Amino acid sequence: MEINNLIVEERKKVGLLIKIERFCALFFMFYCFNFFAFANSFSSTNIEEQTEIKFYQGDNKINQVPYFDNRFRIDAELDEITLIFYRTRGSKPIILVQPDGAKIKIDSYNENKVQWHDDRTFDMIKIQKPMPGPWQAIGEILPNSQILVVSDITIEVSPLPSIIFVGETLKVVGKLFNGNKGIDTPYFREVIQLDVNFFSTNNAKYKNFNSDRVVMNSFRDDGRDLDEYSGDGSFTGEFVFDFVEGEWQPVYVVNLPMATRKLNQTPIILEKAPVAINVEQSDKEMYPHKMVLDIDPKYVVPESLVFQGKVTFPDKQVEPFSIMEELGTKRIKEIEFTEAGMYRINLGVFGETVDGREFRLVLKEYSFDIKAVEPTIIGNGTDNELPAMPIISSEETLALALLDIKTAQEEKNKETMIIIAAVNLVILISLVVFFILRRRKLKKQ
Repeated sequence: MEINNLIVEERKKVGLLIKIERFCALFFMFYCFNFFAFANSFSSTNIEEQTEIKFYQGDNKINQVPYFDNRFRIDAELDEITLIFYRTRGSKPIILVQPDGAKIKIDSYNENKVQWHDDRTFDMIKIQKPMPGPWQAIGEILPNSQILVVSDITIEVSPLPSIIFVGETLKVVGKLFNGNKGIDTPYFREVIQLDVNFFSTNNAKYKNFNSDRVVMNSFRDDGRDLDEYSGDGSFTGEFVFDFVEGEWQPVYVVNLPMATRKLNQTPIILEKAPVAINVEQSDKEMYPHKMVLDIDPKYVVPESLVFQGKVTFPDKQVEPFSIMEELGTKRIKEIEFTEAGMYRINLGVFGETVDGREFRLVLKEYSFDIKAVEPTIIGNGTDNELPAMPIISSEETLALALLDIKTAQEEKNKETMIIIAAVNLVILISLVVFFILRRRKLKKQ
């Protein structure tokens, strides 16, 4: 019996030990799991912080600092930071509150450490060695906006065609980048201005040698003209190449309140228009003028060209016309001879280059003047022709006119006298007849 009791007690001890071992094993596993998870989290946090620090030190990435109630945190000590705050149009500039409570205002800041540009819709602030810790911006900051940390603003533009024609219009789209990330906030268009300049390469082989700079229209992101969508981050430029042909260097300029960035592209060749207008003028009203379009096939496919234009006649009447695809390098269009005066031709050209690029251009206005024809008859001694009219002076013309008037008056007076004489004669004959008849009547009585 005692032996049985001892066996039972030993079994209980063994069971208890097993339970304790299992508990220790589970506890150890739980401890290890949490330890590695914590270590992972700590390591990840450090990596993120290091990445953020590297970014601030200039790894060309964009950062939009998250904030709550206009609060944001600068976690690392930076050499320099540039911030943009978008606010309600026309509102006052913001106030920045540093981690120690000190305020930075538009009218009171350390000019050695802070640069501030205020506009109607934003504040752009550059700070040297900003204080690490929580910051706060006070002002009418737009809802759902983000505080943009500016690193390195650049623009990417697709290359222009190597050959462009005088009069051609091109749509050019540019994309802005802050570091390596595209800028898609619609408010940013208020901050910058994108321009493009064309500089002569001063190549003596071309007509634009030593020519002045040509300034194009600015890019836009407002959904107007050729820009497709407003505020989508794609800036669209409409380039009209209406200047002298030659070799030109395109330079894109990003103008920021505190900086300027430039992008130089490969030089392009601006060629003269591939179509020339000539007019065979008619000197007789019954025959029309002939407009001849000569196509240079060096850079374009002649069969692909279509034309849309208008003719303005001397009386300001306008006649639109179009010429569709045809074979050959000439197109002919008749223009009605309405009267003497100035005729004007405006013509747009649409077609394809030899390398498959679609293009559109407007030719320079062509005009021609039809003089009024003076009726002059020149004799050559034959019986069928009248003698040449002599050239007389204005005084002689006046004298001849007065003589004609006098002669006409004399002729009129003669006619009047003849009429009076005829009337008198008729009256006299009537009286004679009357008296003769009366006398015969009296004799019969």
